[in-house]
Amino acid sequence: MLTNLFVSLMANFQALVFFMLAIITVIAALRVITSRDPVHAALFLVLIFFSTAGIWMLMEAEFLALTLVLVYVGAVMVLFLFVVMMLDINLERLREGFWRWFPFGAALAVVMVVEMVWVLGNEQTAKTGEHVAKHAANYSNTKELGRLIYTDYVYAFELAAVILLVAIVAAIALAFRRRGGTKRQDSEKQVAVKRADRIRLVSVSPEKRGE
Repeated sequence: MLTNLFVSLMANFQALVFFMLAIITVIAALRVITSRDPVHAALFLVLIFFSTAGIWMLMEAEFLALTLVLVYVGAVMVLFLFVVMMLDINLERLREGFWRWFPFGAALAVVMVVEMVWVLGNEQTAKTGEHVAKHAANYSNTKELGRLIYTDYVYAFELAAVILLVAIVAAIALAFRRRGGTKRQDSEKQVAVKRADRIRLVSVSPEKRGE
């Protein structure tokens, strides 16, 4: 009896934590698109990553949760915040098209909510959690994820890798392309420069000094 009570309390506790994290995620997502300061929007996005990582922890996806925190919060968002804080962003110009596109965004949000309600309220979706088995203490989420990636989803994984490689090459090509009317530094010329090219000694006579 005590075991059943403990299991029931743990199930209710997990449901409570899930709803709390879900509410935090939704509120933070709304603040990302409604915040007037880009830095505040980026910080709310960091909050979304943390709450989503907590939801993944409840789903026993520890590897994905830690990857989300370490990679996105620890690297991507820090770089994003650095860029946002260093650039001179015209906030007034960013807010110009907000109300113009607000009806389209609201309609799109309604469509997404209807789709989510339809999917989550479907009978087949409700039965997906009935046969979920609890894993043993020695269960490795990382090992199971690696097995699925390199067996069942190996072609999709390789295709995603090729797409990312093409995106990286394209980004590098766009960053290093030469544009007209822009000043660029040539490191080879800077290294090969000599002292005589930088400094020119001029002999000034005393008469000219007095003048």
